[in-house]
Amino acid sequence: METAQKQNDAVMDNRLSRLWKVFGFGTLLAVSCLVSYWLITTILAREYFASKDNDLVGGMWAVVATIFVFRHSILESAHAALSRTVATLLSFALCFLYLLIFPFHVLGMVALIWTSTVVLALIGRSEDIITAGITTAVVLVVAGVSHGPGWLQPLLRLVDTAVGIAVGILTSRIAPALDLVPEQ
Repeated sequence: METAQKQNDAVMDNRLSRLWKVFGFGTLLAVSCLVSYWLITTILAREYFASKDNDLVGGMWAVVATIFVFRHSILESAHAALSRTVATLLSFALCFLYLLIFPFHVLGMVALIWTSTVVLALIGRSEDIITAGITTAVVLVVAGVSHGPGWLQPLLRLVDTAVGIAVGILTSRIAPALDLVPEQ
């Protein structure tokens, strides 16, 4: 009888510990997103002359980058950050060059998605194709609807992404230190 009670207590302790880790990990991710958003929309928005809409898009972009790299381990976060950086740099370079010459057009968007897919596959980074494609689509569409020069969008979104990646990496290092990494 005593053994069964000890087993029940151990199971309950394990569930409570897991619940603590899950809630803590989720809270840390949410706070990380808040920090990324705040940095872009409050602090960095003062440094460049973008519209309020651009600031909000930038905040969203930083949050997405933070979520993308915030992982259960430092190694996973570093791998995600590398993946996000490679895909982002290629996409932003293609978008920047395209938008220097042409305005947004759906055919330009699909041509750049095709180009980034081929380049990434050829250099052995096929795992980055989806991120590059999404990045290209968002940057070009935002350039198409924003006021001001389209070529500015890739540059602004590059800053937003860098901030999001940095915040995600830094805060993902806190989770293991606080024992907030839930078992996968």
